[in-house]
Amino acid sequence: MAGHGTDRHPHGADRLCDAGDRVYSRAVRRGRVPRADVEAVPCLVELALLHPDPDDMGWLVPTSPQEVMTRLIRGVYEEVSASQTRVGDAVTAFEWYAGLGGRTQTRAEGVAIRVLDGLPRIRAAMDEATEACTDEVLTVQPGGIRREDELSEGLHRALEMRRRGVRMRDLYTHVARHGQGLHNYMEMMEGAAEARTLDEVVERLILFDCKVAFIPANDDRTIALELRHPALVAYLVTVFERLWRLAIPLAAPLPETGIDGITHRERSIAALLAEGHQDAVVAERLGISVRTCRAHIARLSETLGAASRTQLGVRIAQAGLDGPPRSPEPLPVSSPGPESPTVR
Repeated sequence: MAGHGTDRHPHGADRLCDAGDRVYSRAVRRGRVPRADVEAVPCLVELALLHPDPDDMGWLVPTSPQEVMTRLIRGVYEEVSASQTRVGDAVTAFEWYAGLGGRTQTRAEGVAIRVLDGLPRIRAAMDEATEACTDEVLTVQPGGIRREDELSEGLHRALEMRRRGVRMRDLYTHVARHGQGLHNYMEMMEGAAEARTLDEVVERLILFDCKVAFIPANDDRTIALELRHPALVAYLVTVFERLWRLAIPLAAPLPETGIDGITHRERSIAALLAEGHQDAVVAERLGISVRTCRAHIARLSETLGAASRTQLGVRIAQAGLDGPPRSPEPLPVSSPGPESPTVR
């Protein structure tokens, strides 16, 4: 029966079949459904959306929509994290293969990866990609509040693309919302781009027309990789799109945590602490300073009544803060253009 059901309903919890949608919705409204009603939609049991009622085995009760949402978002977070590792491994492998043969390739020979050593070479390659771009630029900008020099460095590229009608979509961390310089910068773009934010994002990424990508190759970003292999670029586009669907438009407010006295950022910190990360790692991933991070942890401890870090971990689990915060489905809200592409 299980195998047959899977054949008839080849989907996950993120997109139910019509029959499954109807039965699950009815179960949520009524609190339970007869087991006989689920025979035609075994996918609901296979996906753990329905489970037996312990008081009456002839009925099935629904897993709460909130729990299903948390499960889905956690799965995407884990998949994106694994994607980062796979991209790093792929880049290393491509470099190794590109080095075979003992000769220098030129752009005309179709180099899949170019190593750009030094800021002048990086800027020149970015300018070249900007001139060739005709459709869309996708960027991921990690870190916290954007500095004025970071915002102005690539202004000429962004203005040139805006003039040509190129679309821009950019991802930032939630912390970037608090920088007035970023908002001023976006006003200059006059609606040429859309920006969204997440608790944390992957390392810096810039994609032109889904054909060429730029990523940093060292910690201080003085070396970059220019990627042109179609499979690798397509993979990075997929990572971006999945993050984009989870992100919140910059013009929209962050969702409430549902717990009095706990902010959205403190909930994010609680989830990372529950994973066992140290303060410095939590701060880096959320784009804040260690000092600010510890101040939030202190307030979190006070709000939850925890007298020690061990007790704080218990309180976080008890309050249901040990998973990623649930974000509503992003609205199609456009905000003024974000920071122009730059690997700096």
